[in-house]
Amino acid sequence: MPKETDEVDRIVGAWTTQRPDLDFSPLEVLSRVDRLSRHLDRARREAFRRSELEPWEWDVLSALRRAGEPFQLSPKHLLQQTLVSSGTMTNRIDRLVGRRLVRREADPDDGRSILVTLTDEGRTRVDAAITRLVDAEAVLLATLSRSDRERLAGLLRKLSLGFDV
Repeated sequence: MPKETDEVDRIVGAWTTQRPDLDFSPLEVLSRVDRLSRHLDRARREAFRRSELEPWEWDVLSALRRAGEPFQLSPKHLLQQTLVSSGTMTNRIDRLVGRRLVRREADPDDGRSILVTLTDEGRTRVDAAITRLVDAEAVLLATLSRSDRERLAGLLRKLSLGFDV
């Protein structure tokens, strides 16, 4: 039975013909990761759109939701989890407050500091978005068995550990 081929196989095959002196195995992996990333990005944007959230809003709201009750974090902790600048985070918090998805509260342990707290509306939106996201991502992985998913997750984890420093 012949092996199935995809667009990356065709691209690598053409390059191999033109440049047989090069090892194209990195392209075989990372070009597929890049292509899959585009499908994932579309699926995520659609899941967020259906929950009336922008991707950046999802980043902040999901960080708060993952924090657990009472669903609040300092702006500093939000910065660490979303990897944006201080000015960007301030702007994002302002916009989320305006949409009534979060509120600012005085930090009871430090009167000079604030905590950002997820509102009920913010929790409803982020919970709907994560449900849609998990469903959409399951569709993207539907052709893989559970053991294939676990093996792929392990390989991707091994690869990404070198970048998560």
